[in-house]
Amino acid sequence: MALDKLNKALSDHVKQLEESGRAKGKEKVVRKILSPRNGKGPRYLLEGYGDKEFIRMNANAYLGLSMRQDMIEAEEKGAKEFGVGPGAVRFIVGTYTPHINLEKRLAKFHGRQEGMIFSSAYATSLGVIYPLTTKETVLISDELNHNCIINAIRLGKPMGKEIYKHNDMEALEEALKKNAGKAKRALVLTDGIFSMRGDHAPLDKLMEICERYNDQYEEGVISIVDDSHGVGAIGDTGRGTEEYTNSKVDVLIGTLGKAFGVNGGYVVSSSEVVTYLRETAPTYVYSNPITVSECEAAIQAVNILDSEEGRNIVKHLSSMTERFQEGLKEAGYETIEGAHPVVPLMVRDTQKTKAIVEYLTENGILATGLSYPVVPQGDEEIRFQVCADHTEGDIDYVLDVLKKYKG
Repeated sequence: MALDKLNKALSDHVKQLEESGRAKGKEKVVRKILSPRNGKGPRYLLEGYGDKEFIRMNANAYLGLSMRQDMIEAEEKGAKEFGVGPGAVRFIVGTYTPHINLEKRLAKFHGRQEGMIFSSAYATSLGVIYPLTTKETVLISDELNHNCIINAIRLGKPMGKEIYKHNDMEALEEALKKNAGKAKRALVLTDGIFSMRGDHAPLDKLMEICERYNDQYEEGVISIVDDSHGVGAIGDTGRGTEEYTNSKVDVLIGTLGKAFGVNGGYVVSSSEVVTYLRETAPTYVYSNPITVSECEAAIQAVNILDSEEGRNIVKHLSSMTERFQEGLKEAGYETIEGAHPVVPLMVRDTQKTKAIVEYLTENGILATGLSYPVVPQGDEEIRFQVCADHTEGDIDYVLDVLKKYKG
């Protein structure tokens, strides 16, 4: 068969990943979720583990919204009124009123003229950066940006590419200075929250630098920030890294699949940018949108966050994050300090990372170890993620288990 040779080559590659400790392995399968009770947050039952209950410390669902009854009812309402699928891409037949309502709600939430939804945040970054890149554009990117930004850069055919040291604003300025008078347009690309570390981009300083050099580029210096891990997880009202740094970028990318607990991605910006992207973004034009039912649930999630209840949820999330981070330090573990609920335990060794993850699993804790090439060699870690449905008891249990680890 034609596949025989390819099958062997692929199997050999996977074997090399496994032998080096870099394979992600089989995914755990959640078969049931138990509701919060007796001072505990939700617990998860997995295939192959019987009735053993797990606390989840590796989810992006920072606000803990996905199992709320009002969220479920909103999604059910959308499905009953419009069915379970959009039917086609939007320019053919796939736009419904809730799609438009969600885009308007997101634009209002972020204080922008217009919003635009995609099938995922990954598709959003590809669909925004690629069509805004011309042959007379220079792309300037933080070295630790997410894979979606890296691949968007690879897809484009810019005049030049500059990668600056992580959060080094002097290096960013040097890149802009170097390309001034050469490129017509500069796109400055960064994550808002860096998902492997939980630290944030200094957007206030970044915007000052972009504005300083804007007049030296015929088509401007445009800041594009993917704040998928920031929105809903940081800032007093959950508006993300912009709020935390008291800044406002040109093009903001977010997700509905993390803090908002639903699915899909989005971008908010000027009317001109959004109109252009609707005509040119391939991951929008040629891909189905999220379902109407997901739109209704997402609107409900934004409404919850944009309320007094939402602010209280964010406050609790911040408190649990601080409790966990301080507990790690008291137990003698290395972490990267920050206000974001991504709290990395820096292990700096692939095999030890794997061993700690296995120990946590044995003790009913779901956590994800990150090794090269997901993170640079020497930065191996266990990425803990605190969510608003974690209780003090949950946090203290995880800390107690870690204190007892004998590695």
